Amino acid sequence: MAELSLPPVRRDHLEVLSNEIGVWQHAVGSTPNPDLGFCTDDVARAVVVDVLHARELGWAPVAASAERSLRFLEEAFESQSGRFRNFRDASGHWLDSGGSEDCHARAMAGLAMAAAETGDPALVERAGRLFGRSLPAAGSFSTLRGVAAAILACNRALEAGIGDEKTTGVHRLLASRLARAFDGVALARDWLWPEPVLTWENALLPQALIIGGRRIEDERMVGAGCAVLDWLVIEQTSRAGVFSPVGNGWWPRGGERSIFDQQPIEATATILAAEAAHSLTGAERYKEAARMAYRWFLGDNLLGVQLADTASGGCFDALTPRGVNENQGAESTLMWLTALERMRHWGSRP
Repeated sequence: MAELSLPPVRRDHLEVLSNEIGVWQHAVGSTPNPDLGFCTDDVARAVVVDVLHARELGWAPVAASAERSLRFLEEAFESQSGRFRNFRDASGHWLDSGGSEDCHARAMAGLAMAAAETGDPALVERAGRLFGRSLPAAGSFSTLRGVAAAILACNRALEAGIGDEKTTGVHRLLASRLARAFDGVALARDWLWPEPVLTWENALLPQALIIGGRRIEDERMVGAGCAVLDWLVIEQTSRAGVFSPVGNGWWPRGGERSIFDQQPIEATATILAAEAAHSLTGAERYKEAARMAYRWFLGDNLLGVQLADTASGGCFDALTPRGVNENQGAESTLMWLTALERMRHWGSRP
């Protein structure tokens, strides 16, 4: 197995995408598109990247970015509803009230990561306090990705010692809810999925099954997570042996699978799920799955083109039938930066 290419940390494009409010959601080429404003999802992801980069660079180079993102999350939180707003225009005006469950759970994940690892005690305290205020709403989540992301956020908080019995209760409730959604699924042979359509960030669900099941000591839940992840990896490996995730037209059960546009979030979700499975089982196939997904960014894909800009830290938004989508928005860039750091700290080890 060839050695992985692990470029040094580059934050140039992330800084281009950022201003005093937050991280611009979209770009035209490598230039931010202010017309489409900001979203809480991306700011929460940026917190995670800041923490990962601090492992390499130290806290000082990311401190201002982390502070800005935490302030954004504090402003996104609505005390009355207990939920995070998601969309914000270029002037900072909020465009919605009470965003999606996915958005809320991602904000919780960013807060848990910040509270666990940041180098600023005041920021740790603020992040932990906001995590606690956001926790009650998560108990009512029903969408599978919202449930899964909230499980991971609660687990991170508990690992870091900032969670309490309320966090444990919400985690257990959501873990049981996700496990029920997969009841019987692992027994199927042709469709190991609880929904009629395979859509986006699919590996998030088995990652949460594995991590959630481990915490509540439910071996069936962990087993289901590994089985579903194995199925996803097999289905998303091309005949040539490269990562080929479900495209943006999705894959209905019994229908034709979309090949393009392939999104960076699928590769990173697969890496994170594989890391969870490997940490529990030690099975080498999960390291290989993560490496395959990581190499997708660097050109080991159906078209043989590189999506990650290793010089700037940016990433193209998608792999299309004609090549790359040349826009370098926040989600794709943050997915590349996350993938690189996870592979640097875990996936490159023998």
